[in-house]
This record gives sequence, C-alpha cells and structure tokens, in this order.
Amino acid sequence: MSNRQDGKKKCFEIPRPEFPKRAVVTGGMPYGNKELHFGHVGGMLVFADTYARFLRDRIGKENVIFVSGTDCYGSPIAESWRQKFSKGEFDGSLVDFVKRNHEKQKATLASYAISPNFFGASGLEPAKDVHAKYTLEFLQSLYDKGQLDHITTMQFFDEKAGIFLNGRQVIGKCPVEGCTSEKGYADECDLGHQYMPENLINPVSTLTGETPTMKPVTNWYFRLRDYEHLLKEWVEKMQKRKDVRPVVCKTISEFLKPPVIYVKREFEEKYLQLCDSMPEHTYIEEKKKPSFTIEFQTLSDCDEACRILTKNQIRYRTGKTLVPFRLTGNIEWGVPAPSLEDSEGLTVWVWPESLWAPISFTKTYLENSDRNQEEWKSYWCSKESTVYQFIGQDNIYFYGIAEPAMWMAQQSSVEKTSEPAEGELQLPVIVANHHILFLDKKASSSGNIKPPMADDLLEYYTPEQLRMHWLGLGLGQRSVSFMPKPYNPDAKPEDADPVVKDGLLLSNVYNRMIRTAFYTTQKELEGIMPDIQPEENILADAKKAVLEYERHMAKFAFHQCTYVLDSYIRNASKYMARALKPDMLSKEELSQVLSNLFHMIRTAGVLLHPMAPIGTEKLREYLQVDERIWSWDTIFEPLTYFTEKNHKLKFLPPRTDFFTRHESQFAQADED
Repeated sequence: MSNRQDGKKKCFEIPRPEFPKRAVVTGGMPYGNKELHFGHVGGMLVFADTYARFLRDRIGKENVIFVSGTDCYGSPIAESWRQKFSKGEFDGSLVDFVKRNHEKQKATLASYAISPNFFGASGLEPAKDVHAKYTLEFLQSLYDKGQLDHITTMQFFDEKAGIFLNGRQVIGKCPVEGCTSEKGYADECDLGHQYMPENLINPVSTLTGETPTMKPVTNWYFRLRDYEHLLKEWVEKMQKRKDVRPVVCKTISEFLKPPVIYVKREFEEKYLQLCDSMPEHTYIEEKKKPSFTIEFQTLSDCDEACRILTKNQIRYRTGKTLVPFRLTGNIEWGVPAPSLEDSEGLTVWVWPESLWAPISFTKTYLENSDRNQEEWKSYWCSKESTVYQFIGQDNIYFYGIAEPAMWMAQQSSVEKTSEPAEGELQLPVIVANHHILFLDKKASSSGNIKPPMADDLLEYYTPEQLRMHWLGLGLGQRSVSFMPKPYNPDAKPEDADPVVKDGLLLSNVYNRMIRTAFYTTQKELEGIMPDIQPEENILADAKKAVLEYERHMAKFAFHQCTYVLDSYIRNASKYMARALKPDMLSKEELSQVLSNLFHMIRTAGVLLHPMAPIGTEKLREYLQVDERIWSWDTIFEPLTYFTEKNHKLKFLPPRTDFFTRHESQFAQADED
C-alpha cells in the first residue's frame, strides 16, 4: 500500500493517550501508630503525588482530587498505644496518640512537597463523622442487597488474661501455601494473606505468651466468593490494558482458583485412610513436589477437610482462594457497625473501612472547600472520571479483590456486572509498586530490618534528590533496593552515592542551563527576554520529548519519564555549550540562541514540574510568568505566549540555585 498522497509523504503520528475529564488519586493509608518511614514515601506516596501533579497540569487542577490519610482504627494502633502507655513512653489517650502521629505524617509529606488536596484521618475530625456515616450507609446497602452473611467462627481467647485477643494480640505462622511469613496474626499475615483463624500455625498470645484457646464469635462477612466470575472478567479486561501492571493481574488471578489443601508427602498414607470420610474432592498428584494437593468445589467442604486433618494431626497448608471477607469485629477501637438483626456493639474491621475512606475523604474535602458534598459522585461514579489508586504490592488483595467486588455489589441491578453503569461506583485503576527494599532486604517497622524514617533521610538529602531517585528506580517493573550511602555499612568512601548521582541532572546540568540563560540575558540584553520564536528544529525536539513523556506517564512508567528528561536536558546542555557564545554572536543571533534555550528550559520545566515541584516553581517565579505555564493546553507554545513585549525576567543574584545538593554533601566534598 502506498503511503504517498498527492505526491507528498503522509505523516503517521502515534495517537496520543487519552485522559479522563476528572480524576481521583489515592495513596494507600499509613497506620496511625507510627511516623512515616522511607517506604511509605519512596515506595508509594511520591508516585501518587507525581501523578496527581501531572494530572493537575494535564486536565486542570480543578478536575483532580488527591486524597490520602491516616488509618486511625484497628488493633495494630490500639496495641501499639497500649504498649507505649504501659511502658511510660506515652501518657495521653489513644486519640491523642493517633492525633500526634497524624500531625507528624502531615508534616513529613509537606517536607517532601507531597500535596494531597486532603490528608485526612478516619478517626479525627473533620473526616471522622463523615467517614462513620458513610460506613453505616455502605454496610447497610450491602445488607439490603443480600450481600452479607452472619458467620460464626472461632476467635482466639487468652485464658490467663481472660479476654478475647484482637488481630495483633496473637501471632503465629501463616498457613497459606508458599507464604514464608512468621508474622501471621488472627486471620491475616503481614503479607496480606487471608485465612480462617483456626488455620493459623503455632498461635501464641502476645499478652501472656500462652497458647490461646478458641471460642465462637459471630461477625458479618461479605460474600466475596460470589464475585469470582466477575473478578475473572475484570482481570481479563485489565490484561489488555497498557496502564495496568502485570503484578496486579497476576496477584489477583492467584486467588481466583478453587480452594485447595497442600498436604505433606509424609502424611499421604494417613490421608488415604481418611479420604473417604472427607468431603468430595479431587486428588492431584505432583510427584516432584514435597506435598500433594486436594481440590474442593466449595470453601465449606475445604474448611471441613481442614478440621478433619487437624483432628488427625496431619500437617497441611491452604492455598490462595477467595474466602468470605470479614467486615466486623469486637475490638472497641473501630468505626461503629450498623445494628443488623440481633448484632449489637460490633465495630468495622479496619481493612474494609479503609477501602472506602478515600470516598469519605473526598466528601470531606468538597464540604470543606465550599463545594457540594454530593459532587463526590461525579468523581467516583462517572464514566468521565477515573480513580487511580497507588499502593504497594502487598495490598493488592484488598484493593484488587475485596474493593472491586464490594463496588460491584453496590450496583442497583440484580445482575451484577464487571462494567458498572453510569452513576455506579466505577472500578479503579490500580497502580501497584513492587517492594522498595532497603540495603537489599525487605524492611518493615515490625520486622528485624528497620527502615529509616522519612524525616531522617532529609538530614542527608534534599526532597527533590530523593523524589527523582525513587521515581527512577523502576518499582513498577520489579523490586529494587534503596541504597543510601550514609546508611550503607558496606559503602566505601570512594563509592558514589546513588541518590546524589541521580540528582546531578538537576543540581548540575539543568541548574547550569537556567543560570547561564538568566545571567547571559541580564548581561547582554538587560534582563529582557528575547521576543522571537524558537527555531523549528528546537520546537520539533521539544514536541517529541513532550509526547514521549506523555505516553510513559499514561502508563505510570515514571522511570521512563526520567530517561526522557535525562536525554532532553543533556542534549539541551550540549546545544547551549555549542551555540551560546555571546562574544561571537550578533545581538540578533544571540537573541535567537537564548530564545531556543529558554524554550528548552521551559519544556524541561513543565515535564519536571510533577516530579520536582520546589525547583520548578522557583523557576516560574524568576521567569515572571503565571501558572498557565504548567498547563498542557499550551505545552507546545514558547515562553512569549505567556508574556508581553519587552518582558523582564526577575533578577537572578550570583550563585543562585534552583536545584541544589544537600549541605551535608558539600561538607563531605570539602573533606574529600
């Protein structure tokens, strides 16, 4: 087929990605029992903030709501407060404890230039009452639609202490096949796997060190397993999308399988003696594995088989599958649950209510911004809007299975669908990062490898050095280790610090470009910016970089965006070194070169704005232009589009930096 028309070569351009008219960006909520460590910020919140800032520039800041907040409720927080209070490390109430940590988290985000429209707290005003009300409405709606079951299960009871144990007051080994977690709590491990409490291996009470007994308790559960078919449909759709990372679909699919039990090979003979007394199942032979598999049609059959195996002292592990999703509990520190049938005094389990907390926060933000609270539906329930949820891979089970299923269950039609109608809760785009490791190991504040606190890192690096480093790690593709030199005992004095190295593009190359352009304009043109168009090749190169960056950002490929910027800025610097020679140029030639250079600076600044907002806002200040410069509606326009004739730049004093290294790095350089 010919690609010529009327004797001219037809130009084929890659279609630009489409973005919604409105958007909500959420960042996974940190618990209210601690300050933020580097994983909270560098593993997730910096990415959420960068994308929210990009969308504000791309579709208009009035159309974007970025919400996150402190997860106030639940046994981890209550238990942490209890321990600190008993040791004399904190003398206030549980609410005081949560409030202190919430304020510290907010301050840390501000230090990193992370800018949610609303960073709330589920147990503190102004969001508390809004969240509690929406929780009641949400659960009542599920109940009215017949999506809840009243299920009696066994809960751990400490006979010595005389109390039921909450989720974090019992610890054992996770029973899910393939999980290596030694921190299995009542019905979930620290890696997010769900199981029935009676399946926890070697449980121990954290209060007395005794082995707890089990007593019956009754709670409300969501019929999660009923949504297996719709979740499979949803995954099939996601697998065709370029903006959904493979880890999301892979992790969800692992749970969309029939319930199975893995039995150690050494118990095979004993199993064969019992198999006829067990519910109907399929024996699956896997000769090369140390265990064999038995598969069931229903979860209740699988649970009955577990009880038979346990009674006969046969060791086993359960496989990943959908289990009823617990919604309530008897812990006092929680959002009150609705009084349904004969259940009184229950509270909502922290994980479910944290999933709809961003909706509560959206409503609270709108109300506090003198907007109609009901406007939240145009963000969460409209096909013209998209919800982007930034999380770590450990939480895919909750955000990628429990949440979408509960969203589907809220649909008004009897026949539920994986494609919600206009006005129904729309299914989110889940942006899950892989683990950010610390010195090649998985760090956790509750584990043996303690992560550095986010605030402490600012003793060695600037916020923008850290932001650029984390964004460039490629966490969307694989787990990557954070290796800050001051924390690395294996680092040699001559070794380069990877954080500092990644920041040099801005503190050295781009910074030098900006300063040179300003100082030359001040010296040669009295600070008046050239009022002429950049050359066509300069405009073309800028457009190419913008479109490439946009394609990567649409797929959340933040590391690829940093590569685009690296190439563009370094090429611009080479152009400056080659072309900007005031002593050899006429005034007209110099003006043209400076016009070209300012367009490169402006283009790089717009692309950097979501990633490095502090330095780029300073650039805007000295360019003496308004915020329209960040809008993608005019991204291909030169600076003169935003200025009047004879536009004067703000005077730049000698040795002024827009992007700098941390003062400790200068001190280290002097020592070296």
